[in-house]
Parts: sequence; C-alpha cells; structure tokens
Amino acid sequence: MRRPGRRTAGARAPLLLTVPALLAVAFLMLPLAGILVRTSWGELGAHLTAAATTEALRLSLLVSLWALGLSLLLGVPLAWLLARVPFRGKAFVRSLVLLPMVLPPTVGGVALLLAFGRRGLLGPWLEDTFGVTLPFHTSGAVLAATFVAMPFLVISLEGALGGLRPRYEETAASLGASPVRVFLTVTLPMVAPGLIAGAALTWARALGEFGATITFAGNLPGTTQTLPLQVYLLLQDSPEAATSVSLLLLAIAMIVLIALRGRWTGTPGDHRDPASRAADVRPEDPAATAPLPEPALPRASAPEPWPLHADVTGFTRLTLDAGPGTTIAVVGPNGAGKTTLLRALLGLTPRAHAALRLGDDDVTALPPHRRGVAWVPQDGALFPHLSALANTAYGLRAHGEPHGEPRAAARRAAQDWLDRLGVGHLAHRKPAQLSGGQAQRVALARALAARPRLLLLDEPLAALDQTTRARVRHTLRRHLAEFGGVCLIVTHDPVEAVSLADRVLVLEDGRVLQDEPPAEVTRHPRSPWVARMLGRNAWPGTATADGLALAGGGHLVVAEPLPAGTDALAVIAPEAVSVHRERPTGSPRNVWPGTVREITSAGSRLRLLITSAEAPDLVAEITPGAAADLGIADGSTVWTSVKATEATAVPL
Repeated sequence: MRRPGRRTAGARAPLLLTVPALLAVAFLMLPLAGILVRTSWGELGAHLTAAATTEALRLSLLVSLWALGLSLLLGVPLAWLLARVPFRGKAFVRSLVLLPMVLPPTVGGVALLLAFGRRGLLGPWLEDTFGVTLPFHTSGAVLAATFVAMPFLVISLEGALGGLRPRYEETAASLGASPVRVFLTVTLPMVAPGLIAGAALTWARALGEFGATITFAGNLPGTTQTLPLQVYLLLQDSPEAATSVSLLLLAIAMIVLIALRGRWTGTPGDHRDPASRAADVRPEDPAATAPLPEPALPRASAPEPWPLHADVTGFTRLTLDAGPGTTIAVVGPNGAGKTTLLRALLGLTPRAHAALRLGDDDVTALPPHRRGVAWVPQDGALFPHLSALANTAYGLRAHGEPHGEPRAAARRAAQDWLDRLGVGHLAHRKPAQLSGGQAQRVALARALAARPRLLLLDEPLAALDQTTRARVRHTLRRHLAEFGGVCLIVTHDPVEAVSLADRVLVLEDGRVLQDEPPAEVTRHPRSPWVARMLGRNAWPGTATADGLALAGGGHLVVAEPLPAGTDALAVIAPEAVSVHRERPTGSPRNVWPGTVREITSAGSRLRLLITSAEAPDLVAEITPGAAADLGIADGSTVWTSVKATEATAVPL
C-alpha cells in the first residue's frame, strides 16, 4: 500500500518548471536569510528592550488590535453581504474591497488624507461637529491600518461563507430562527475557521502597516510611531537595532502564517454530496439495528389540526388542498419541480410563489422563520457544531423568539423526542459521530420537536442503505400517524410512496399529472417516469380503434381501448411479458422479435432488457429456471409476447 506523501511514478516535476520554481524559492528566502545573518544576536535583547522600541511595540499592538476590532465590526457584515445577497454593483463593491491590497500604501495614505484630513471631504465636518481630528493622531493610525488590513478579513470570510451550503441556514430558518439568530448560532460557528484565519491575517497586516500610516497619521513618537516606523528611523541611526526589530516583526508574521498552515479559508461543515457521505458513514451500532422499542413515554395530547391550502405559481403551478394528518408523496423525474414546490412553500425560492394557508392563518406574507413550516433536506443538515440533543432543541429555543423556551425545558423536550425515535442514547454525540440512519432520526426529531404546521421532507431516506431505510421508514410512518399537520415527502422510491403516503402527487415540468391514492397510481400510472419507477414498461402513443399507435413505432393491441386519437400511455408489467426462443402460436395479440441486451437480478427473479426493431425496449421478468430452460444469455435472439388483457392504456 502506498504511504501518504510518497511520490508515485510519473509525479516527478519537469526540469523546465523545477528550475524557475527553485529560483523563486531562493528569491523569497534570501532577504529573510539576510536578516538572520546580519542580526547582532548578542545585542538582540538590548535592542528589543530599548525604551523607544517597547513604546513603538505597545503602540503597534494597540493600533493593530483596534484595527482588527473595526475590521470585524465592518468586515463581517460586508463579507456576508457579498457572499449571500445578490445586488447590482456587487462586482464594483468587491473591487473596492480588493483595492487597498493592490494600491501602493502611500497612495492609500494620500487618499485617506484627502478624505479625512482637515481639508479633506469629511475632515472639516468631523472636526466641527465632533471635535475629531484624525491625522497625526493615534486614531488616524488605526484608520490607516484598518484601510489596508480589512480586505484580508473580508476575502477570507467571504470564501468561507461561499463554501457554506445555504441548506444549514435555510433549515435553521424553517425551525423558527430569525435571520440574526441564524447568523449568530449557525453561520458564524460554521465559518469560524475562515473567520479566525481572516482575523489573524488582518491583525498581522495591521501590525506591519507602514506607508499609509506615515502618510496619513505621521510619525509622532508615542502617538503614531508604530514598530514599522521605528524600523525606518533606526535604519538611519542604528542599522543593527533596525535589523533586530525587523527580526521581531518577521518572527510574528511567520508565527501567524505557520499557525494558519496556509488556510486562508476554513472548511465550514461537510460539503460532500449525500451519495459520497453515505459511502463512508459510520455503521449502525447494535442499539440502532435492533427493532425500535415503543417509547415508554406518556402519549402526547392530540395535536392541533392544521389543514393546508396552497396556490403555487411560477415554474411549478398547482393548487394543493389537504386535510390535517395527510401525507403526500411528491414524485416525478429530475427537474419536474419537486424541490421547487417545497422551497416555494417555505418561501425560499424566486422560481415559484406559494399563496399558503395553514388552518385559518394566511402565512403567504410571512418570512420562512414565522410560517411554521419545518424542512428536512435530503442529508438532514444537522448542525455539525451542535450535539444531537442541541440540534433537536434548536427549534424549541428559537420558537417564539426573542426568548423561546427555557434551555432546560427545551432540552427535556428534545430528549423526549430523541427517545421516541430510538436515538436518545446518542443525545450527546455530534453529527459526525452518527451513522446515516441515526442522523436521519435526529433530523426528524428536530423537525417534529419544533411543532410545525407543515412538514416537508426532501428525499429523507435517499442516502441510506436498504436495511437502515426500512427501519427509518418504520419509525417515520409511526410518527407521521400522530402528526396533526400535512406532510409532503419528495421521493424516488415507490416503496416509500406506497407505504408512507395517503396520496401521490406526480409532477412533470412543474405541472400535476396525477394526484390520487397510491393504489390508484400503482394500477394506472399516467407518467412514463412513474411507471418505470414502479418497475412497469411504459410506452407513450396515440389511441386507435383496437389499441395504441406507439410513439416509437409499432402497434399495441389492448383489451380496453380508449377513444381514437387520445394521447395515452401503455403500461405493461414485466411479469406479464412472455419470452420464447421460437415465435409463439396461440392467443397472444402482441408478438415481437428481439435481442436480450442485459440480464439483472430482481430478488428471486431475473430481469431481461429486450430490444426490438418492431417495438420499444421491453423489460421482461422470468425465473432463473425458465432462463436456464430457454438458454437465455446476453445477446440471445428471442420472441416476446403480451396478451391484450395484460396491457393497460391510461389517458395522458
């Protein structure tokens, strides 16, 4: 096994690149080596403890810390604005942020002087109104250091915010947290590495500022003479002392950079897609794999009923009515508008707008955190910096802001919900310590604990293995039966749609194709995608007197034809397709020659994909014994037949 860091064959750099790279390293190293070689090590202590040097150091620390504080106060909101809010002129504002980094420091000092000096744009007003004079004052040095250093904070934090997927903040809002609470309790903790890196770079840059300071604030001992300015003066009178002080500044800068280890931005949370996260989730522990015990908790009182009425316009167009306790499975191909529908109900997308009424309350004009609509995204979006218990209590603490429920009461209620979903023993674990199934239960507990009026689940079981999915589905079904509002579940799994939902809402291109009970959708799917999701053959076509003229060519005879000219979908179960090695005789009305292109296992049976020049691709299902008797193999030439009574025509 290859050890990390060991070069592999082909990893050797070409000489044409290696030589310039080494020259670049030497170019950067030589000035630093010059300081180290020329330092008078015997006099280093005396140089650094001189009164003028210690005073300059004190002033540098004062100025740099004030500059850091101002940068945090102004730069954090600016970084959030650039990363999160689309507005006209964003490119111009970002250019303004970058400008001090590319502008010569002395030019920056001149610009500050012309803006805040006694004859500048704002200087006279500041002096006359507040008695504030910035040039040749310590506050001027702070302003100059902030001007040149704040871009490091803004750029670093904007990068971290840009890497933070909005689903965490949107989920927090759906749990009832106001934008300010979301920013303070979710956004900032998750981008803390980027914020710390930016703050460290900002402080180091402010500590070493020279050009803008001497131009704008002057070089007054004890007032504006910082350590870099002291180095400049010492070069004229005592070069050895200047070298010693330069070494101090160099050491500080190197310590900061080594501590950051090259990280200009942090890694806020886990950005991998759900599929890759599912590939390396922790295995279920024995307690999680056992059947879920019925909770030994008092039964909750009957929930308040919350019927739903929604008129959705935009990309997704539909009218949705549902009584309290209804669970609706939303299905359809990718791009059909399923997630757009959920986000419209949350009030989170401009692609669609929902006029939404929950019970007697019209919540259309309310922001997401006041709608009472809880959302569980596909990966659960558990806040990685909080434990399972704190995650579950989050909505309770945010509910009815600014105070929410008391911490102790919220934690007790959260523990009760975790116990009900069989993960109470994991209350103090962080999300990274949970398996996929455990994390989904915690996410569901968090959403239900927030007492929503409407519950939205976006493929909540998609990232789980089959065994874990069955357990979580059982848990979900039991608790949805006690939910007093309406639940919408986006799913691609027919088992979920049939076992969890009272209705199945089929979408395609943002429009409703079918909204019926699962049994009816299973018997008569009106969408080729849904038919295939259910494992059926689905052939679109146009009704004729005895069947369908298929869109892909060919003709299908059905026992119960539709009125001629009707756009329809022919649905044929794979087990209704007979496979023969010779052309069959007898009753089948639909017979086609074909070639076996793929053989897959489907439980105890085999599925054959058969292509034909006379009909669309057809999936047949036979037993392994039948396949052996017929000598079926990939590439075999076969005949297929379907009785007219086994083909169903559904109007589109």
